[in-house]
Amino acid sequence: MKNSKKLSISLMVISIWLFAWQSSCFAEAKISATTYKAGDTVTIEGKIAAGQELYIAIAQQDMFKSSDTDGKFEKDKLPKKGEKAGFSPDTAIPPLYYMLTTNRGAFGEDTDKRFGGPSFLFKKGTGIFNTTMFKLKKSFDDVGAKEMMGPIKTAEQWNFLKFGHEDSYGINTIVKEGNKKGKVVIFARSVLGDASSGNYWDKGTSIKLDKATGKFTASFASFRHTAPDTKFDVYVNGEKSGFYNIEKNGFWLAKGYRYMNPLIIVLGAILVGTYFSMIGAAGGLLMGAFQALFVQTAGPVGINAANVLRPSNIALTLFSPLGSFYRFAVVERRVAWPVGLSFGAGIFIGSVWLGGYVTKYLSMQAYKEWLGVLVVLMGIKTLMELTPGAMNKRKNIKAMTQKFNAAVKKAKETGEAMEMGSIEPIKTGLTDYRFKFWGEEFRINPLLFAILGILVGIVSRAFGIGGGFLLVPMMTSIAALPMYVAVPISLIGTCFSSIGSFIGYVLNGYLPDLVLAGAIIVGGFAGGMLGSRCQKMFSEKTLKIVLACTLFFLFFRFMKLEYWI
Repeated sequence: MKNSKKLSISLMVISIWLFAWQSSCFAEAKISATTYKAGDTVTIEGKIAAGQELYIAIAQQDMFKSSDTDGKFEKDKLPKKGEKAGFSPDTAIPPLYYMLTTNRGAFGEDTDKRFGGPSFLFKKGTGIFNTTMFKLKKSFDDVGAKEMMGPIKTAEQWNFLKFGHEDSYGINTIVKEGNKKGKVVIFARSVLGDASSGNYWDKGTSIKLDKATGKFTASFASFRHTAPDTKFDVYVNGEKSGFYNIEKNGFWLAKGYRYMNPLIIVLGAILVGTYFSMIGAAGGLLMGAFQALFVQTAGPVGINAANVLRPSNIALTLFSPLGSFYRFAVVERRVAWPVGLSFGAGIFIGSVWLGGYVTKYLSMQAYKEWLGVLVVLMGIKTLMELTPGAMNKRKNIKAMTQKFNAAVKKAKETGEAMEMGSIEPIKTGLTDYRFKFWGEEFRINPLLFAILGILVGIVSRAFGIGGGFLLVPMMTSIAALPMYVAVPISLIGTCFSSIGSFIGYVLNGYLPDLVLAGAIIVGGFAGGMLGSRCQKMFSEKTLKIVLACTLFFLFFRFMKLEYWI
């Protein structure tokens, strides 16, 4: 009898304890829909135990680990990054992960962030501009709500999550979604609070909780470029409460990993192609900027964005010159073939062979910044060529320019079409090539430009560009050639660099986004034909000023000063 009483009392105590435990952990939730389009607002409402903080973990169902990547360079780089950051190649996390909470302090804190400017002048954590970011806690042991994080359960997963959301390589390779200040990505969305916080990363998020009753409503704007048919699990205060699916919202670029109407890309390529063919330079760089800033080419999860952007970019630098080259070479006959072919041979060697080593071992950030130094020096040099002293030293160009300007004036007065003039070879040799253009004689060393071409080829491969921004200043500065001769030669060089770079990308397993590349080809070819006709409308001085302005713009872009551009 006594034993029976004791058993009853024990069972009653256990029942009361279980009831209390269930009440404290109780959570119910309803997702407003099972299917959304990318960019739609996801709303979750329900009830948790009174007095608790709210933690809603939204995690992509498909997990990713470093060993999943197909990229040759990523297979080498991610394990090294992981060893330094504290996660292994088999550590898996959801690439898209969000924590909507009323207690952000459990996961990290708002901190000051300095950014902008070349890294070789500023130490980590410094920069020209100042903003704030939400920095995740350094150690998983310091996280105040580990049990509320859904699929994130271990220290290694936390380290991988932190790497993916705060390291620039992680954002460009794993997460694919970043918070920007101006044109600069600061970090990726992860822990979100109500928009009333005023933080730029909380924009589009609403979290309302009545602690007295436990009733809540939370909503946030889904990532506009979430891949089609991406499923997410929803956890409310540690309990799985349901899931939803994101459907496509527009035309999906499979490798570009973005929604974008191809016609918009075609129009952008026409503008860049026209400019490229007129100046003979910076087409690949401008298309790269167009992809990075407007299209925002990202690449599939596990592939660094640069390794999709670069091969896609080659489409413009290869096909845009073809649109204008026929006119330059056959109709107007103003191509200095020995120079163009020697330049092209050096470029091909640099882009296929040596450029691959640079792409693999030199970080993109450092390379861009040092390239920015070179760009601004060439911009200054281009402007110096327009000074009276420099023009007097280059008497043959000055004489040719005077004849050209006289011909332009006559054409305007009579309404007749103006002839550009043709190349008239005088002597052809490996180290000595001479020709006449508009009655003036020019001399150049083809072997020297073959050697310089190797350097241009390395640059072209590393950035997925044609190298015209280097070719034209080299020819106008070193060889003292007029723009009307330099531009057709640069188009030969860009063709060689584009073919060599593309072969290099394919050999390493990196292919372009076919739709993106196709749109660039169509627009670039049309722009090339348009640009070759427009060039004669501008003087040598005007073309050089435009080239210099372009180089200075690229300097700001490379140095991460584009925040205000």
